[in-house]
Amino acid sequence: MAFKDLFRTKPISKILQQGGDGEHGGLHKVLSVRDLTFFGIAAIIGGGTFSAIGNACFTGGPGVILLYIICAIACGFTAMCYAEFASRVPVSGSAYTYAYVSFGELFAWIIGWALIMEYSIGNIYIAFSWSGYFTKLLESFHIHLPEWLTINYTEAHRNFLENKPGEGFNAWQNAPMLGSLRIIFDLPAVFINVIITYLVYRGTKESKNFSNAMVVVKLLIVLLVIVVGAFYIDIDNWTPFMPNSFSGVMAGVSAVFFAYIGFDAVSTLAEESKNPQRDLPKGMIYSLVICTVLYIILALVLTGMVSYTQLGVTDPLAEIFELKGVKWMLFIVSIAAVVAMTSVMLVFQLGQPRIWMTMSRDGLMPQKFSKIHPKYKTPGFATIVTGIVVGLPIFFTDETFVLDFTSIGTLFAFVLVCGGVLMLSPRSEEEEAESKTKGKFRIPYINSRFIFPVLIVIASGIVQYAFPNFFTDTFDFSGDALTTNVSMVAFFVLCIVMAVLAFVKQLSLIPLLGLVSCCYLLTGMAASNWMWFGAWLVIGLVIYFIYGRNNSKLNLTKS
Repeated sequence: MAFKDLFRTKPISKILQQGGDGEHGGLHKVLSVRDLTFFGIAAIIGGGTFSAIGNACFTGGPGVILLYIICAIACGFTAMCYAEFASRVPVSGSAYTYAYVSFGELFAWIIGWALIMEYSIGNIYIAFSWSGYFTKLLESFHIHLPEWLTINYTEAHRNFLENKPGEGFNAWQNAPMLGSLRIIFDLPAVFINVIITYLVYRGTKESKNFSNAMVVVKLLIVLLVIVVGAFYIDIDNWTPFMPNSFSGVMAGVSAVFFAYIGFDAVSTLAEESKNPQRDLPKGMIYSLVICTVLYIILALVLTGMVSYTQLGVTDPLAEIFELKGVKWMLFIVSIAAVVAMTSVMLVFQLGQPRIWMTMSRDGLMPQKFSKIHPKYKTPGFATIVTGIVVGLPIFFTDETFVLDFTSIGTLFAFVLVCGGVLMLSPRSEEEEAESKTKGKFRIPYINSRFIFPVLIVIASGIVQYAFPNFFTDTFDFSGDALTTNVSMVAFFVLCIVMAVLAFVKQLSLIPLLGLVSCCYLLTGMAASNWMWFGAWLVIGLVIYFIYGRNNSKLNLTKS
């Protein structure tokens, strides 16, 4: 196999033939633009709203709203790139399919492998958060599960070794024994994974109706939280605005970005959409705008009600009302969290099997993953495997690791999607005319030749004025600052390179800004995140070279 074959691209015509009504057709087309918008909201408002927002506010203070805005801008540009691809390639597969069109097979595999981190591994974190709120809800009805059935083994063991009193320590002390092994696992997290897997296995229509109902409920309750919380705001809590400086704000990037992942899951539902080329872009962008407004208001309410120092908990919305003595809201918040995170799991669990289904069609995964259930019209085998992939790690991993792992993998996928739009050849006049007549989405072309270099200069001037020591500190490679500063210097180099390319190649501005903004968010990742992500990619590459490249349909066609 020649080296250049690793980067062979798949023609859009071939992808369209395989998907939709082509040789692998059969999925029910039941989703409208409203359904897709609701699926996007279902995915975005969940763990990021009811759990991760607490850690973000704890590290960044009220200034964390700046990070929400930065992430929203990055995701907005990325959403437009997803929408462009969804219009060109209206089939399942999301960023994996888009990478196959623009970068080639090897990058497509890497993205498909990285998306497992977003959808499957991300659901592990959601399952843990769901369990915490569900346990509180049970306790409000005086139903108490033993500690060894409400916490994961890893966290319980760590709490015991640190002699940290609480749920984990008690679980380790009181857990029943099976030989020399303590029986400790998060039963509610396992339970919800089984239920969601069953729902997704049964069909998209059933999942759609369930998801839409939950979205309405959780939007109403989030609005109630904002309205009630507004009466308890003390504006003194907003001072200092950035207690840990801007570096403290950026330290919450994993938690904040995790709040936004999910809007791209809408693109995996292309083949079940009634009019994907028109409705997918609208669904992604509508859901992103709605959720961004809610996040910013919610962050201001949280940091206004109590000091940011009290928000470093896994259930911040429940915590603030408990601190304020608003007991009746505790019950409502617990219900909202359970509903919200159930819908998130539903959307993520819908997305992952469709990624594997598409990879299987291309021969990069076993054929079994692309089989459509004859009765339910879903990728049944891939759905069951997804449930197993989510379910097994629940027994031995913990929330913090999963949160960081998921965010870095998703950002990496976003970078390649934006880069892919930059690399796609411009449409012909016939394609352009067709897109206008049929209502297909098209990113407006804005020549970045002069605009992007000027933006870089202006941004550098603003940073130097607002943070006089920023550039000096960035080139300090001693101590704990090494990882952050090396990644920041790499980002500077990227900006310079892209400014030159923008001038020479006259690149499109919007996908260019998406690529650069997502790369900036990657500078906030810790060294451990990069190490685990690197190890994950190595495992994926080994699987590709052992199985994928030999069974690729492009490889078989060539031979």
